[in-house]
Amino acid sequence: MSGTVVFESMKPLVAVTMGSLPGDERRGPRTSLNVAYMQAVEGAGAVPVLLAPEMSEGAIEALMAQVSGLVLTGGGDIDPARYGQKPHPKTTGVLAARDEMEDAATLWALERDLPILAICRGLQMLNVSLGGSLHQHLPDIYGEGIKHAQTEHGFPRGEATHGARIQARTCLAALLGTQDARVNSMHHQGLDRLGDGLTATAWAEDGCIEGAEMRGRRFVVGVQWHPEEMVGSSEEARRLFAGFTAAARKTTR
Repeated sequence: MSGTVVFESMKPLVAVTMGSLPGDERRGPRTSLNVAYMQAVEGAGAVPVLLAPEMSEGAIEALMAQVSGLVLTGGGDIDPARYGQKPHPKTTGVLAARDEMEDAATLWALERDLPILAICRGLQMLNVSLGGSLHQHLPDIYGEGIKHAQTEHGFPRGEATHGARIQARTCLAALLGTQDARVNSMHHQGLDRLGDGLTATAWAEDGCIEGAEMRGRRFVVGVQWHPEEMVGSSEEARRLFAGFTAAARKTTR
């Protein structure tokens, strides 16, 4: 038993951001997270610690002071006022408390060079926190050639539906072990103007940015797809979470 405790204590704690669901007649407001994130983080050898939108600033700081990495997860759209735009008719799921929580956690991690893995909305949040902007509705920009919101067209969440070209000699290319990835897609927004220090590293066939990273950092990598939904079938997805965990382990407090 003591040996198990020692082994578990060696695993890095990583913050995983959550969303919220509104209350109804049966239940009050509640936090939410797709279990695939926790399974992917644990499967890679880390321990997920959940970070909720409703937490106070002090609680967020106290939690971030204990972790060795941050996973920014997928979810609803970011308030476009954060990057100087008015809402598009298709912009939906905005939650100010989540925007504020993730912005605070992102800036905390960046200031201390904690590893960050940013997924889908998480990549968009990273970009906005760094001063970048978003395309609020991809069909307006890239057309309908690629179904970026694949579940709306009958494709399962974990199915790869389009390609992503990975830039050579980047952290993402090294992590995935390929420059030609097959990815899933569950988003209708994407990166437009890149934030300070952020470099695009992957693109879909239509030109939509599928990955970005910050060079000169311990580990700040974002992808527009959902690798947590693909860890059971994709070696590239497993490598991405393993690389993040390895970076977090090196910063274990």
